[in-house]
Amino acid sequence: MAVRRFDNTYFSREDRFWLGVDLKEGGHYASFPVAAQVVDYIEYYRLTPEQYKHFSENHDAALEFIESCRRREHDDLLIYKPGWNRGTPS
Repeated sequence: MAVRRFDNTYFSREDRFWLGVDLKEGGHYASFPVAAQVVDYIEYYRLTPEQYKHFSENHDAALEFIESCRRREHDDLLIYKPGWNRGTPS
């Protein structure tokens, strides 16, 4: 049986992103769906505890961060590095 790593604590249906807890590493993340030619997947970005708290309380700030991730401005925070066939935000 696979162990669940990510626990979503906040979801914006309208803006298509999640915030949550990384059960494996004990940290926090922001994530959003991505579509590639072969498969759709989710990109996960590490958050500090302060960012997580702030974004959980401030949707606009969270969305601003998510949009900057969608523009690939925070690739250094990716939990899983994408392969050569990286998708685009969906």
